[in-house]
Amino acid sequence: MKYSKLNLAKEAINHKGFVKKIPDIFRMVKMWRKGVYPMKSIDIILPLLGILYVISPIDLLPEFAIPILGVMDDLAVLSLTIPKLIKEVDKFLLWEAERKYNGTQVIDAEILK
Repeated sequence: MKYSKLNLAKEAINHKGFVKKIPDIFRMVKMWRKGVYPMKSIDIILPLLGILYVISPIDLLPEFAIPILGVMDDLAVLSLTIPKLIKEVDKFLLWEAERKYNGTQVIDAEILK
């Protein structure tokens, strides 16, 4: 089976509702840049750099030179970045819900898919 960056990107965005959380990611980054949402810079920059690495045509292990290993490095980066980004978005959504309800702490929440 031949993999391409487009197929890898399609698989990545299907990860646990990633597409539905894209607006939340943009809102999280916007609030973080304004200084409203407290978050470590590294917690958002690394996942975004990982996604940019997979999308970019430049690779450490290019697909045309080493087909299997070239795809494996992209899969490894995606397997590390997407869950980290989703985790940060979930933290942001809990923080946002707490703010919405005037500082009431959310203790138990169910995440719907």
